[in-house]
Amino acid sequence: MVHMGTAITDGRGRCIITATGAQTEMGRIGALIEGVAEHGTPLEAKLAQLSRALLLIVLVLCAVITLFGWLRGNELLFMVEVGISLAIAAVPEGLLAVTTMTLAVGMQRLARMGALVRRLPAVEALGSTTVICTDKTGTLTRNEMTVRAYALGAQHVDVTGTGHAAQGSFQVDGHDIDTSKLALALRIGALCNDAKVDRQGDTVTILGDPTEAALIIAAGKAGLDRDTLHAEYPRIRELPFSSQTMLMATAHTTPGGGTVAYVKGAPGKVLAACATVLGDDGETPMTAEAMQRARARNEALAAGALRVLRLAYRDLPDGFRDADLTLGLTFVGIVGMIDPLRDEVKGTIAQCREAGIRVVMITGDQQATAAEIGRQLGLDTAAQGQPLQAVHGSKLADLDDAGWIKVAGETSVFARVSPEHKLRIVEALQHSGQVVAMTGDGVNNAPALRQADIGIAMGIRGTEVAKEASSMVITDDNFATIVSAVEQGRVIVNNILRFIHYLFSCNFAEIVTVGAAIMIGWPLPLGVMQILWLNLVTDIFPAMALALEPSAPDMMRRPPRDPAEPLMTPAFGWLIVWQGSLLAGCTLAAFAVGMAWYGVEGEGLHHAVTIAFMTLAMAQVFHAFSARSRSRSAFTSRLFTNGWLWGATAICVALQIAAVEVPLLREVLRTVPLSWADWGLVAVGALTPVAVVEMVKWMTGWRSSAVR
Repeated sequence: MVHMGTAITDGRGRCIITATGAQTEMGRIGALIEGVAEHGTPLEAKLAQLSRALLLIVLVLCAVITLFGWLRGNELLFMVEVGISLAIAAVPEGLLAVTTMTLAVGMQRLARMGALVRRLPAVEALGSTTVICTDKTGTLTRNEMTVRAYALGAQHVDVTGTGHAAQGSFQVDGHDIDTSKLALALRIGALCNDAKVDRQGDTVTILGDPTEAALIIAAGKAGLDRDTLHAEYPRIRELPFSSQTMLMATAHTTPGGGTVAYVKGAPGKVLAACATVLGDDGETPMTAEAMQRARARNEALAAGALRVLRLAYRDLPDGFRDADLTLGLTFVGIVGMIDPLRDEVKGTIAQCREAGIRVVMITGDQQATAAEIGRQLGLDTAAQGQPLQAVHGSKLADLDDAGWIKVAGETSVFARVSPEHKLRIVEALQHSGQVVAMTGDGVNNAPALRQADIGIAMGIRGTEVAKEASSMVITDDNFATIVSAVEQGRVIVNNILRFIHYLFSCNFAEIVTVGAAIMIGWPLPLGVMQILWLNLVTDIFPAMALALEPSAPDMMRRPPRDPAEPLMTPAFGWLIVWQGSLLAGCTLAAFAVGMAWYGVEGEGLHHAVTIAFMTLAMAQVFHAFSARSRSRSAFTSRLFTNGWLWGATAICVALQIAAVEVPLLREVLRTVPLSWADWGLVAVGALTPVAVVEMVKWMTGWRSSAVR
């Protein structure tokens, strides 16, 4: 059967259409994709929730301030203007712009490391990822399948050499052997095969399945050339591999004029089709004892993390039929091959564990092979001293929803799974509250890629359907790139929280400054244009710089954010409130000193207002350094790692100086020039919040250390 969308690169055939549209295999997968609804990222939902809550709080506070100001004797129209300006200042309209910019910059960083993001909001989902479901071949491995062993009768033959190199030897107990005894097994592997290996100097090009290419390379190590073999044994018939039969069979004319069938495939399927077994004494009947020995050899090879294929043949009668290619076979032996693990992948998985991210491997390998590879990768979640248990796809067929959630939550390795199983695994993990990243390359992976919070397609071997269904494409098909992308996603989420911390605490400070002055009965410490100026200058540049904060050294040693946790937790809200109140308190103190120095009337009041305006502006600029971390001191070796923040600080300081030195700006903002004493007062008022916040961080850290 040829599925719609198949790319045929070689061979011959006649096609009869048996199904169209939704009845095709591609149509069935398309229906699965259509059944997966588009859903927003956690960030989109949380920002919408935060915006609604903020809007309500701001409207209430501004209405209260406007009312109290009017009751205190200020003109109603003037207080309405103040209320509107406070509302404009309090609502961080830069939040959406800075969030988008943060995601875009993060997307650029991801692109430089080989991760291409197709949907901008999905960048944030990486930062909240709690589970990575990954395939094995090419992602955890090098995608360089290599034959490592042949089991022929009672003899175990090791094959040396790695990857696509043509050099290697065949050994028993460490000694080279005569390959003539392996000739039949090597010939079956090379002829029952549709791959091609093209060597141009040191460059090796594989056309076809990597497993089949490994068999051709193994035959080459024994001096058997594929093209020469095909000339000596021309193919006259074939039964291609399918997921139903799990084997491939070809018929060839032999040099002696006879006809022979060569078969390779999944261990269980080939063994079930064998009537005899080839041994040192020639062909003997396939008894129950012989079958048990063959199964034991298979388990031994699979337990060594080898992918196992069985090899068989049959001398065909005249007038044979296609069915004869897979009936009454003679079992020749087993070939074990391995796709070497990438050097960095085991350490990367350990890094995931330290970061609180669970890795689940989903592979088409048989159960024993998958379990051993999972053990080598450190995916073992079984009891101490017990071998890792992989769950076979056949065990998933009759599970209900609760069963799926239980299995998905407890299993780290799945073997022999179908596209529907992959989709159900992702859904079960999501139902248990996990944020799931899913990798895939084939058309059959598309439904699971679409369902996952972050679908990751392979850039090298991935199909266009898989890429279209995914949120991100990695260009090197490397698992380490996925984990680096997760780290960058965490950086993005933390940067969003940083500028939310900064914006909200600064905007809250402006509201408290005006509101507290009205409650006390003081003149307004900030003018309408000054409030808008603060909103344009100090709110934007430092916030944008915080959005470019680089990754911290311990980023991947922290657990992922709880997906259910809102952006504004009670602790985070309290942090914003007390730090915003601190900024407002220092501003009001400077305002009080200014009124004591210059009075509360006319130009004297303008002078005091200018001091308050400059104090709050500079305090907000310096507060950006404290907002870089809620727990780490600003004065560490990382003080100068964000050059953008220093640039933003320089711009803001220059603009604030211009606000009191440039005549046009003085007229618009209603400010006056400041004396050295005034600048000293502004410096004290602006730097005091930094000192207090850093002292609180130090005391909190010291207290935590003392408890530990």
